[in-house]
Amino acid sequence: MPLPIVAIIGRPNVGKSTVVNRLAQVQDAIVYDEPGVTRDRTYKRAFWGDREFLVVDTGGLVFDDDTEFLPLIREQAMAALAESSAAIFVVDGQTGLMPADEEIAGWLRQQPVPVLLAVNKCESVEQGITQAAEFWELGLGEPYPVSGIHGSGTGELLDQLILHLPPVTEGSERDEIRVAIAGRPNVGKSSLLNAFVGENRAIVSPVSGTTRDTIDMVVEREGHIYRLIDTAGIRKKKNVEYGPEFFGINRAFKAITRADVVLLVIDAVDGVTEQDQKLAGRILDEGRACVVVVNKWDAVEKDPYTIYEYQKTVRDRLHFTEWAEMIFISAQTGQRVEKILGLVNTAAEQHKRRVTTSVINEVLEDAVKWHTPPTTRQGRQGRIYYGTQVSTQPPAIALFVNDPELFNDSYRRYIERQFRESLGFTGTPLRLLWRGKKVREMERGANRATKV
Repeated sequence: MPLPIVAIIGRPNVGKSTVVNRLAQVQDAIVYDEPGVTRDRTYKRAFWGDREFLVVDTGGLVFDDDTEFLPLIREQAMAALAESSAAIFVVDGQTGLMPADEEIAGWLRQQPVPVLLAVNKCESVEQGITQAAEFWELGLGEPYPVSGIHGSGTGELLDQLILHLPPVTEGSERDEIRVAIAGRPNVGKSSLLNAFVGENRAIVSPVSGTTRDTIDMVVEREGHIYRLIDTAGIRKKKNVEYGPEFFGINRAFKAITRADVVLLVIDAVDGVTEQDQKLAGRILDEGRACVVVVNKWDAVEKDPYTIYEYQKTVRDRLHFTEWAEMIFISAQTGQRVEKILGLVNTAAEQHKRRVTTSVINEVLEDAVKWHTPPTTRQGRQGRIYYGTQVSTQPPAIALFVNDPELFNDSYRRYIERQFRESLGFTGTPLRLLWRGKKVREMERGANRATKV
């Protein structure tokens, strides 16, 4: 049974994201003193008493202005309310009752969901009662003075809220696969999220920087649960000013870190840019599984050889992620979008895969027979004694050798290639740890010292 949803509604800059962070007990939503920072609707898990629910942060509602993103923000807020079991209308206790509050309240009174009125920025408990009294005029029942920053008053608000929510149902939770959608601005990340979900969950616009916060959405396909995380477009650092975009890019990097699989979205028209290469390097450094998604394939003029030539070009430019599978799609038309999740399943499975020591050493034995380790001019030759897998996500294999310096980059790549050809590990980075005698002797000495 899906969790009930609570929509957080209000005009710009009343502190909705601060209230969301407080209710969800996280610091995920971007909070910045500028109207329009929150644009899409973002979901955070929250608990109170015996109830579990999702709070939905929405953009600031403005009804009498159709400039820039405001109509799209209204659409997202209305969609959030339509799927909610209850709503919290947030107003600003410091600025007092505003005409925009009255307009939103009139609209909320016409909605079928119960609405609670939260008077935010009431940092003083004594003054908060006076500040909240003014909002009785909105006709939405009792105004609750709260402080999203300090948390005061939120307990009383939540006590009332859970009366409108169903109890948590017992049942085993299935593991979900966390999938971050990453890429440069305007490569089609939000369009891809909407194509997965089947609705306009994220605002899509040709304006660079439309998505600012990370947007989590859970979908289920063929018994698998996926948490899709749309992220802000990542531009070159020198082009990013301190503010909402700066925070959004930091959220994007964190989304990559907490993902099981990253969809690296590339614009088929632009091809692989330097920024795409840096982002792929970031994914590799974080040890995340990856699928390279070439979007806008419908916009490319093609002949029977185009896809093969294009694939070779992408592989050459992203040679350090040659282990990642690649797919050519159109998020706008939906072409091959559903096939992405099959690649995600493979990458996620390989990312947490563990191979027995006996199998690893069989691969090593065959590899050394076909290609012996190099020998130096002084006659010293590298020797591989044995290998064992020491961790997963990503898979890491420790190779115990006589001296790591005797193995050049070419031979190290050869060994990794042999592991991949024999064992797979498709879609995930593979880390080989070359351990020499000195390291092992130091470890044994440390162990003896610990025992003493």
